[in-house]
Amino acid sequence: MKKRLPVLFLIVLFISNYTIAQSMAEIVSAIEKEANENSQLEQLAYELMDVNGPRLVGTPQMKTAHDWAVNTYKKWGIMAENQAWGKWRGWERGITHVDMVSPRIASLHATQLAWNPSTGKNGVTASLITLPTVSDSLAFVKWLPNVKGKIVMVSMLQPTGRPNYNWEEFATPESFEKMKTERDAKEKAWRENFRNTGYTSRNINAALEKAGAVGIAQSRWSEGFGANKIFSAGTDKIPVVDLSLEDYGMLYRMAVKGANPKIKIVAESKELGEVPTFNTIATIPGTEFPDEYVILSAHFDSWDGATGATDNGTGTITMLEAARILKKVYPNPKRTILIGHWGSEEQGLNGSRAFVEDNPKIVDGLQALFNQDNGTGRVVRLSGQGFLHAYDYLGRWLEAVPEDIKKHIETTFPGTPGGGGSDYASFVAAGAPGFSLSSLSWSYWNYTWHTNLDTYDKIVFDDVRNNAILTAILTYMASEDPEKTSREKATLIGTSRRTGEPLSWPTQRSPNRKGGLD
Repeated sequence: MKKRLPVLFLIVLFISNYTIAQSMAEIVSAIEKEANENSQLEQLAYELMDVNGPRLVGTPQMKTAHDWAVNTYKKWGIMAENQAWGKWRGWERGITHVDMVSPRIASLHATQLAWNPSTGKNGVTASLITLPTVSDSLAFVKWLPNVKGKIVMVSMLQPTGRPNYNWEEFATPESFEKMKTERDAKEKAWRENFRNTGYTSRNINAALEKAGAVGIAQSRWSEGFGANKIFSAGTDKIPVVDLSLEDYGMLYRMAVKGANPKIKIVAESKELGEVPTFNTIATIPGTEFPDEYVILSAHFDSWDGATGATDNGTGTITMLEAARILKKVYPNPKRTILIGHWGSEEQGLNGSRAFVEDNPKIVDGLQALFNQDNGTGRVVRLSGQGFLHAYDYLGRWLEAVPEDIKKHIETTFPGTPGGGGSDYASFVAAGAPGFSLSSLSWSYWNYTWHTNLDTYDKIVFDDVRNNAILTAILTYMASEDPEKTSREKATLIGTSRRTGEPLSWPTQRSPNRKGGLD
């Protein structure tokens, strides 16, 4: 019997390893099957984007969306709750209607910016004035009284409304180069002149309001047909609207050539006082290591020029769908799976920073966090975020991912830690292993990132389904891994491209828990 024991041991070990491998393959196969044959992505996208709409922090639509997410999880048998972490200026968008009323009548393509003061139903009617060319801030101060009673145009007149790719396709090489040279010179002159005023695009609106302007018109073109960036108003009493490149250009030319155009701005909104703001947190409890966590992460809020489909509706529905699949095919994970839908990412990662600050035990027990944010595309980049041994565990987990998914992914190990950009950085700053599932562009920056075109029709569901499968498999593997992930940090070499300073690990920052109320 003694001689046979090693042989029996090896047989048992072989059978055990085979069973584990078979079980893993079965779970991965079940994840793929559920994702491909019973996808809920289209319905989730419809309910989140079309029905709930944009999710600007502090708006009723944001709270409605939080409640929708909780109810959706509960339908799937997943515990979920809205966790309050701060207060915000409550505001609700109303009707925007802007018309040119002189020298002719024309309805214009425009929208009010976030937290815009209401004009009421009667609106504001006034002539337009453009920013002057000034030598210094004293000259600008001297000019400022000219804005009294006027609507001020604060954006540069674009020399072309055609994106570069359109020029490149149709123009002669000489014409294309000429356009770029002239545009670059104009942009440089505009930036220098803006600096001469002593203000930036962030604070000039308040200065113009103080000087007596009755409204502000801008056009933050996003270098794509019909695409403009929509951010916040930055005024207390007067309206700020964003006009399409086409309408803004028409008005600008008329103003500088002496046609004296007048426009009427109706931009209704409601101030709702101080309102609570939330993270939605869903939980699938762990069975063996309940105090260790795998977190599925996506910010829930958006700007409200459109419905926030790719920023970050697609990240949101990826995590919802991955959680639904896991609950169905892997209902008893070894580690606790949390799904974090963070509020107020757009104003500085506030929701995730609050969660990190308020939940040190969860952060200490974090096995891994997977965050998806930058658009509808399939995941193509994964960095170790500066964790020295990230390859050891991420590499193991990726081995289980089907080849047709992982073949698109370029990995960087150990990589460098993200200091911002999206919510994984809040966890990395606390020394916890948070990873960004970074997506293929699909013209994200030009056409959907913070624009008026970020809507349901821009979603590429095949790619989002790819990402849901990837996320679910990585989560399963991280939960099952017998080893706890290492947090040892790599020594950073080199300098920051942004600051030129030596690279260093980011430090944990506190959230803004009282936004827009100071």
